[in-house]
Amino acid sequence: MKHLKQNIVIVFLLCASLVMAQQTPASKQTQPIAIMGATAHIGNGEIIENSLIIFKKGKLTTVVDARVVKMDLSSMQVVNANGKHVYPGFIIPNSTLGLVEIDAVRASDDDDEIGSLNPHIRSLIAYNAESKVVESMRPNGVLIGQITPRGGRISGTSSVVQFDAWNWEDAAIKVDDGIHLNWPNSFTRGRWWRGEDPGLKPNTNYAEQVEEVTSFLKESKTYQDSDKSTKHLPFEAVQGLFDGSKKLYVHVDDAKGITDAINFKIQNGISEMVVVGGYQALQVADLLKTHDIPILIKRVHSTPNNADDDYDKPFKLAKQLTDAGVLVALQNSGDMERMNARNLPFLAGTAAAYGLRKEEALQLITLNAAKILGIDNNYGSLEVGKSATLFISKGDALDMRTNVLDKAFIDGRDISLESHQTDLWKRYSNKYKNQ
Repeated sequence: MKHLKQNIVIVFLLCASLVMAQQTPASKQTQPIAIMGATAHIGNGEIIENSLIIFKKGKLTTVVDARVVKMDLSSMQVVNANGKHVYPGFIIPNSTLGLVEIDAVRASDDDDEIGSLNPHIRSLIAYNAESKVVESMRPNGVLIGQITPRGGRISGTSSVVQFDAWNWEDAAIKVDDGIHLNWPNSFTRGRWWRGEDPGLKPNTNYAEQVEEVTSFLKESKTYQDSDKSTKHLPFEAVQGLFDGSKKLYVHVDDAKGITDAINFKIQNGISEMVVVGGYQALQVADLLKTHDIPILIKRVHSTPNNADDDYDKPFKLAKQLTDAGVLVALQNSGDMERMNARNLPFLAGTAAAYGLRKEEALQLITLNAAKILGIDNNYGSLEVGKSATLFISKGDALDMRTNVLDKAFIDGRDISLESHQTDLWKRYSNKYKNQ
């Protein structure tokens, strides 16, 4: 009897796990697919009102105005999208998706490591392709992400993945794309619980903290020229910053920090740099433009940092920096960042409401993001030769009321839009529908 009860429990747990399991990744595209009649938002600022989009073997082969070009579609799977909209897959940079599943369960939390200088820590090998949180991104059109470690002065190395995969090897789009540096704060706040004034005050350790990183890079250059009889993983990891194979993502908000970080880049011979956060970036926009440094701006849906800032500063920063000639994309780091990542298109929608044209706002989460991450040769826009990573929405994808997806494709694969959340929604919709 005891063994019978144990077997029943095991069967129950297995059934429960199957019910809540992630959707099986889609198979490779085997037949050409044509999407007819949709308004195509190309991702580079252009729109085709009545489009014909064809893709074969995961690549876009035709993106034209259907009113001008006529083609034989008899051998293709035809998707009628009249009255609907087609978009490139949205891209979420600087995200910890797949690194943490449940915050309260330490065993599922793998977004940072012990130590301060960890450029050799690779987020990709910790990425959980079966994360239920990652799965919930797809129904809003978020199909690609840069998986980024946290913590320390140098957090580690990020990679870019797509969100429909069996494992991290299958998911990888760009392996080890960049190293993430948390720039020291030039100001700190007093610790009120120690009786200190909670207001801002100069960080007396600022110069020492900057020097720590500078010395580390100098030592890594010395190592590069040595015989390397003893392998040093942290020093080896940063070599890509000098030869251009990796970008330096500097997480910094204040104008002085941004200026110092740019000087740091120049003095240390770093090829490419991206500012992440950049709350005060507008104050040094000319400097950013001069040195061709793009920015992944602070989460749009947030409150101002300072009491004397405009209440809508985070809402309009994308517009202001774009007007200043800086390449801008959106990221979503902060509280509840993994669960909130599905709201990425609505951050762009808010940027549109505060000054950007709708197609310019779309670029913040498509082509601009792809350019900054270095994947724009294959993703970020609906252009011939690029990956067929796109989706069909019944309405405006930047509006939470109308962003309702019909279909989504990653590299031409027809992916599932179901998740444990859509299962629960359908279950309880039917429950109350029948009452």
